[in-house]
Amino acid sequence: MAEDAPKKVLLMMGCPEVPVQMSIVLYLSHKLTKAGLDVTVAGTDAANKLLKVSDFDGYYVKNSVDLDQCIVDIIEKRTDFDICFAFMHSDAGMAFAATMSAISKAKLYAVVFGRNAEALAETIEFNCEKIVAKAVHNPNPLKNKIDKVIAGLVS
Repeated sequence: MAEDAPKKVLLMMGCPEVPVQMSIVLYLSHKLTKAGLDVTVAGTDAANKLLKVSDFDGYYVKNSVDLDQCIVDIIEKRTDFDICFAFMHSDAGMAFAATMSAISKAKLYAVVFGRNAEALAETIEFNCEKIVAKAVHNPNPLKNKIDKVIAGLVS
């Protein structure tokens, strides 16, 4: 990884209704942490509870925070990130990503998944790079696209 490469990464989880989100967040957190990046996972209450059950020893995720508090901390300039992966499968997830695009200096990746991923991605009106896959139960289509992004970030 280049010395001037981004160091702080935020993974933003919305509603955990679609199964692939948790597996991809755990995967991405682990890969980026192993590459030397400082990864924080922010989620809704339900998503954070699933995260704690899925990774109770903190093997894949070293730092997790409440999503609403994370947004407040960014607005109040207590923290910010170099990169943000905003996971979304609904308008609510998109609203969180749009908020990040307005309040953070982070390079934003919209990770759009679920049954209506393509249609949802077409409605994005803020500056971001889109990672889109019609993934609901099978994480591999999304994982393959994320792997390409990770390769570019840590090379």
